[in-house]
Amino acid sequence: MLESLFTPISIKNLVLSNRIVMPGLASFLIEADGSITEKTVEHYRRRAAGGPAMVIMEACSVAEEGIVSPHQARIYDDRFLEGLSRIARSMKSEGCIPAVQIHHGGRQTSPRVIGRKPFAPSNLPCPTIRGEVEPMKIEDIHAIVKKFGDAAERAVAAGFELLEIHGAHGYLINQFLSPFSNIREDEYGGDLQGRSRFALEIVREVRKKIGSDFPLSFKISAQEFVPGGLDVEESIEILKLVIREGVDLVQVSAGNDATPEWISQPMFMNVACLADSSAAVRKAVRVPVMSVGRINSPVVADKIIADGMADLVCIGRGLLADPNMPNKAREGRLDDIRTCIACNTCMESIFRKGRIECLVNPALGREKEMVVVPTQAPRRVMVVGGGPGGLDFAWVAAQRGHEVHLFERKGRLGGQLLLGSVTSYKREVLTLIEYQRRQAAKYGVHLHVEQEVTPGFIKDFAPQVLVLATGSVPDLPPVPGVNSSPIVRTLEDVLQNGTQGGKPRTVVVGGGATGCEVALHLSDEGCPVTIVEKMMRIGANIETVTRKVILSRLKARGVTLLTGTDLMRVEPDGVTVRSREDTEDKFLEADQVVVVTGMRPDKSLFEQVKDMGIPVYQIGDCLESRSAKAAILEGAMIGRKI
Repeated sequence: MLESLFTPISIKNLVLSNRIVMPGLASFLIEADGSITEKTVEHYRRRAAGGPAMVIMEACSVAEEGIVSPHQARIYDDRFLEGLSRIARSMKSEGCIPAVQIHHGGRQTSPRVIGRKPFAPSNLPCPTIRGEVEPMKIEDIHAIVKKFGDAAERAVAAGFELLEIHGAHGYLINQFLSPFSNIREDEYGGDLQGRSRFALEIVREVRKKIGSDFPLSFKISAQEFVPGGLDVEESIEILKLVIREGVDLVQVSAGNDATPEWISQPMFMNVACLADSSAAVRKAVRVPVMSVGRINSPVVADKIIADGMADLVCIGRGLLADPNMPNKAREGRLDDIRTCIACNTCMESIFRKGRIECLVNPALGREKEMVVVPTQAPRRVMVVGGGPGGLDFAWVAAQRGHEVHLFERKGRLGGQLLLGSVTSYKREVLTLIEYQRRQAAKYGVHLHVEQEVTPGFIKDFAPQVLVLATGSVPDLPPVPGVNSSPIVRTLEDVLQNGTQGGKPRTVVVGGGATGCEVALHLSDEGCPVTIVEKMMRIGANIETVTRKVILSRLKARGVTLLTGTDLMRVEPDGVTVRSREDTEDKFLEADQVVVVTGMRPDKSLFEQVKDMGIPVYQIGDCLESRSAKAAILEGAMIGRKI
């Protein structure tokens, strides 16, 4: 089983023990001055210890003006060598090949980060950050080429054993390569040879500094998915040029600053969605090829290798979700793997919180403080509620040695996640539910389903600790007809029972994440759908990349979006709404109305048991309506605490 994935491969003098590579992935565990802490080192050591053949440290900027975030790693000065060396040593100590990626952000940064106008090949600003840029003069280009060479020297001195040049994702090298961002008319623009000149000079300079025997990789966005951008055919010609100059390995990625959904693909996109690109490149070049992009399981990875679509697979978010995935796969413990569900929580937390977090792995970035330690005082613990928070608490507490009994009112475990996994594009959420169930069984949690828990039942059960994970209930708006109109359907009814063969005209009230998802689901089934949202923005609480994909699909399916619009009342044959830009009410005919305006905590059981004299903990939505990530984190932390 997985024979292709666990065969060795050589790149120059390096022998990789298997075909799994962790690609460069921002950790946001770098201090604002570029220094590396124990958390940073531990993050990389844990990933290396999990069994990949090689880990590529996140992009290190070769110049002060090249950083894209205050928390980006740096390699433009000798003062960073000590921290980089610690990371390289920690990875090597675990039997993993330490590699590093060097990078310049170009126009894809802002004066707020670098204190000056960003460099760019042409007077074209970043389409997402916008703002003025400074088109590079010839002397600027030569200076940055030298900085890439100096950075390469430092990478070797720090103890890394492979170097990767970041030529993808809309950063500076990609900006020169692509006619989307390079409209220069000198020797660094124009045709493919001219646009490749900057990259070729960097490869030559790097090769000169690291010597002929040191392995060198080049990462490219083989497809940019923008008008006039790079495609696979042109990227193959670029790769042939850089390989001729000394590149030994290529990583085939996609996307740029205008198409981030192809850089960090959400769950709405197919697994291994870029494998066709790597396969085309592999047929055309004579060096090993790495494939990346939603490769979230060893089985998928093995098939890519077995089918000849790549020589190596890059698993990034998958090793954030479960750093031990390679070891578990090698040992045949596939059921023990915590699978990345591509929710992009990791990306969202970076941009909104300035730190990396993971929905399925609450220990990410907290590795040392969230070690599971056996309890010295085992207790009889009762958990009420089998959603993600209750389940995570239960198996962690049981792993520590507590006697844990979990009670769920319904016939299946999973709570709101179970409901959310009904739609075709969120089926992978089931992998998280199944993982939690398996861990609960593995560590001996006593599972009781279809069991209603009352205060009297709790008193008779006599737990030493009580954990309430009873979730939340729909919070319906106080408008006439919402509780009485026959056309109002619950979210649960719609998702579980569907349209029952018809294509009813549907109004979805609430344009948050759930509203957008159910609207997309119903439009996929052929229903004419209108979303009514009181805020001025649809999907405001959705992670940015995922939101872009969802809104694009809603538009493609003809879903009507009414923002800044209030629901006034629900009639037997439709709804009356009022736009804030219009003083007159408007009637929308509908055969069904789905109200998803939010949830409120279900605190009823807590209010009845809080004075029983039993230590009580609340987890997740029953405390405050929030995300599954928050519930799982609370469960994991309390499970380690009691």
